[in-house]
Amino acid sequence: MVATVTHPLRQRLRRLDPAARRAEAEAFIRQFHAENELSDATCRARIREVVRELDRTGHYDHTPAELAFGARVAWRNHARCIGRLYWKSLEVVDCRHVTDPDGIAARVAEHMIAAHGDGRVRSTISVFAPVRGDELPAHIESRQIAQYAGYMLPGGGILGDPIAVEATRAAIELGWRPPDAPGMFDLLPITICDARGRRHLYELPAGTIKEVRIEHPSCARFAELGLRWYTVPCVSAMSMTIGGIEYPCAPFNGFYMASEIASRNFADETRYDLLRPAAEALGIDARGTLWKDRVITELNEAVLHSYRKAGVAIVDHHMASEQFLDFVAKERAAGREISAEWSWIVPPQASAACPVYHLPMRERNLVPNYYASASGDGAELGAKSASHPAAVAGHHGAGGDVSKCPFAGALGFMARRFAAVGRR
Repeated sequence: MVATVTHPLRQRLRRLDPAARRAEAEAFIRQFHAENELSDATCRARIREVVRELDRTGHYDHTPAELAFGARVAWRNHARCIGRLYWKSLEVVDCRHVTDPDGIAARVAEHMIAAHGDGRVRSTISVFAPVRGDELPAHIESRQIAQYAGYMLPGGGILGDPIAVEATRAAIELGWRPPDAPGMFDLLPITICDARGRRHLYELPAGTIKEVRIEHPSCARFAELGLRWYTVPCVSAMSMTIGGIEYPCAPFNGFYMASEIASRNFADETRYDLLRPAAEALGIDARGTLWKDRVITELNEAVLHSYRKAGVAIVDHHMASEQFLDFVAKERAAGREISAEWSWIVPPQASAACPVYHLPMRERNLVPNYYASASGDGAELGAKSASHPAAVAGHHGAGGDVSKCPFAGALGFMARRFAAVGRR
């Protein structure tokens, strides 16, 4: 199933002038050699080679070792991920030779099966062809490899996942046929754009995407809600940037933190909005002031119980928070200050009870990295950003805006204002 559309990729890619591309390339090659304890002579020779290629063609190719290192460091640098403790173990699959949509779809299926494995869920990235000058490669348009359909109902409302309404409409236009009886958890096909900007639709083979049925450990009635979720969260619409080279097709996965599913996907009003149905199933009175807190806690309990019963890797928000502190400690021991965005790192459940709530954080915009769009999270990425000074103030300190906490900026402003008044 194929349809011709205007190419959307160019608008979301970073645009680097030759000087900026060269600066990022040289910085990356130096970082690669330094962290891998390679000789200065080898580093200088590789930089000369890279600069020569950039001057001649505006592009250079990463070696397989550079690609693997860059992908792992991109994860290490990504300010919105709490699960970076295991960045060194990322499985990097070099797929740069796979350039056609059929081949990409086949590799995606292999990726999902291998990443799930026996349920331990291996963090994996499949890296396809990079951008070469004005030549744009094929890329995956779908937001995630596994995502559930969202259907607009004739009388108003949405069946399924509201975030996928547009993707569902587009898939139907391309020829996808939903089940005869559409449901809340119908897996969508993936959409791949070829190098000419044409959309191709692929339904992955049955069994490629594993799912877990959600039940509660002590409330049998909860299972009547018919909830389920997929095991491997594989992000596919972000670009990876390494040393001035953009990789717009690099689907990657980790494993779930339970609150991502329970506290956000199931509970958000703009997603499945299940708080009231879950409260009824659990026998929780929705007239009290804290009923939502109780329901979200039970949703987390149900998700954790169900994934563990199915033998699928998952982590709770307290453990994830502790793991992030371990990551911070290891990075500082290596002489690196971490880049982090508070509003993404702090879990949505029991936030103040998680130690990351009190951790000073700064978005350092480091490269290599992953980004969704050049106008959004990719706008500030660049080699110069690595020189940001380390954060020195506490969570609510007045030593600069080092936190994404919504209260920290206001409290810092008030503290400075009162201090100024006191000096009058």
